[in-house]
Amino acid sequence: MKKRLFGLMIVLLSLGLLAACGNKSENNAENGSKNEGGDKEPVVIKFAAQNDNTPATQAAIDAFNSSQDKYKVEWEQMTNDSAQMHDQLLTSLSSGSSDYDVLSLDVVWAGEFAGAGYLEPIDVRMQEAGLKKEDFNAGSMASGNYKGKQYTLPFFPDVGLLYYRKDIVSQEDAKKLESGDYTYQDLLAMAEKYKGQGGTKYGFVYQSKQYEGLTVNVTEFTNSFKDIKGGLETMYQFTKSEATPDDILTYMEGETHTVFEQGQSVFARNWPYAFGRIQGQEDGVKIKADQVGVAPLPNGGSVGGWLLAINKNSKNIDGAWEFIKFLSGPEGQKIMSTKGGYLPGYNALLTDSEVVQANTLLSMEGFKKALETTIARPVSPEYSKVSDTIQVNAHKYLSSGKGLDEAVQAIQQAIGQ
Repeated sequence: MKKRLFGLMIVLLSLGLLAACGNKSENNAENGSKNEGGDKEPVVIKFAAQNDNTPATQAAIDAFNSSQDKYKVEWEQMTNDSAQMHDQLLTSLSSGSSDYDVLSLDVVWAGEFAGAGYLEPIDVRMQEAGLKKEDFNAGSMASGNYKGKQYTLPFFPDVGLLYYRKDIVSQEDAKKLESGDYTYQDLLAMAEKYKGQGGTKYGFVYQSKQYEGLTVNVTEFTNSFKDIKGGLETMYQFTKSEATPDDILTYMEGETHTVFEQGQSVFARNWPYAFGRIQGQEDGVKIKADQVGVAPLPNGGSVGGWLLAINKNSKNIDGAWEFIKFLSGPEGQKIMSTKGGYLPGYNALLTDSEVVQANTLLSMEGFKKALETTIARPVSPEYSKVSDTIQVNAHKYLSSGKGLDEAVQAIQQAIGQ
């Protein structure tokens, strides 16, 4: 009898130990595990983000890890090939994997991933943290808002800009441009007026080839598709104007920056990188930085750049949120700006002296105005199809001047109007 009782006790003790081990394993994700000394080890947060050729991203991660001892972020470095990174993340997320906790997303992926149910909404967490959408770059926030829910915060934004020759454009016109209080018709008139001055060949260059850059420009000309017909008609006016190159429908960013930096155009629509080329006097650049002014586009510039999101299948959602809140907030964004030269997505930093000193563009009134008026491309779970429809129909109309109503209808259907 005693032997039977002793045996039963051994079995019960064994089961208890197994249960304890199981509970320890299950609770390890958010509560951390204990080392041999009894101290809790930090919960590991996996951050899937592209490679960074500056020290900024690693510095921001190190700062977060040093700021507390509950979580430890590990950077899972992805390819800098945007298409490949998209496919890699899509494969992981569609399988229900929890390999990544925090995701770096191109602004045009957010709607797709949110619509597929891969991202964790953050509205409630923002409210609890006292964060407002107005604290962050407007276009970035709009890009990460799907069906009324917010899924992302900015990692680093990019924005479309109007570049102009300060040594050619009058002070009166320059002031008007930098205020943002002008229209595309005003810009066309200026382009035609100043063309040929200062040794220039063209008045205005921009992206109009059938590719993603055309979707971006259509977004801007149509004021985020509020006036599709009027915007396309205006684009056609630019296409046919003597102020633009005859082959403007083949222009991408490269052709645009080359023509402008070689002093052949008075105005150019491009991204902030183009100013960096001029400031750095890269090969082929003939004009100087002090000859260049920057202004917001008439309806605002399309936002580019990258966003931060939480994998809905993450086992460490609380920790993922803490990291996103830090990286998108004042401390993380200041590190990204001062150590990497990235534009801050946290608006209060636009006037921070250290941030401004690290990025010449931020000292320009026209650039600051541009950051305040960013707009988003369509947010859709099928963005690639939507963009293709916009490109094909817009380019077909711009090439011939025919089929405007059909182009408008196709674009309206694509974006769900």
